[in-house]
Amino acid sequence: MIKNFFFDFGNVFINLNLEATKNKFIELGLKTLTNKTLEKIYQYEKGLISTNEFTTYFKSIIPNSTTENIEEAWNAILLDFPEYRLEFIEKFCQNKKCFLLSNINELHLNFIKNQLDKTFYDRFISCFDKVYYSHEINLRKPDKAIYEYVLNDNSLKANDCFFVDDKAENIQTAKEMGFKVWLLNPETDDIINIESINL
Repeated sequence: MIKNFFFDFGNVFINLNLEATKNKFIELGLKTLTNKTLEKIYQYEKGLISTNEFTTYFKSIIPNSTTENIEEAWNAILLDFPEYRLEFIEKFCQNKKCFLLSNINELHLNFIKNQLDKTFYDRFISCFDKVYYSHEINLRKPDKAIYEYVLNDNSLKANDCFFVDDKAENIQTAKEMGFKVWLLNPETDDIINIESINL
């Protein structure tokens, strides 16, 4: 019987829209999206550079920009957090040990906290025994390091855990480590097929 669940904080809960972010940077005065610019966006999205490095770089290439409007441009995301998903997670996690893994960086996290109703956000976070933000532990997905970190931190074995995600590469990494896995369908909002799991 599987009792431990690892959820990825991906677009099942919050939709990150990098195209909207790129358009916001262009509105700020960015002339063109060069390979270096796209690389900086990728690096920051994956937690490879700090918030300060990210904002400093864009201030250097966008005339008259400020830290504040760079941060605002980066937060051009779509919040998608309907009540039925929250109710599902609350019910699902009630009698199980559930952990939340997040690759959302500090700027997005702060924006989400400010935009979502505080009670709503707190209800979601309280569903999980622990929340792991990759920017806080200096790890990123889909590297094995974050999975190993969480397993060690909770004295768990991978084959006793079910990993839930909407990214094939993360699922593959978790599978190689011995997790039971389930691939989400972000288009249909099929969070998890309860009938497929021996609860």
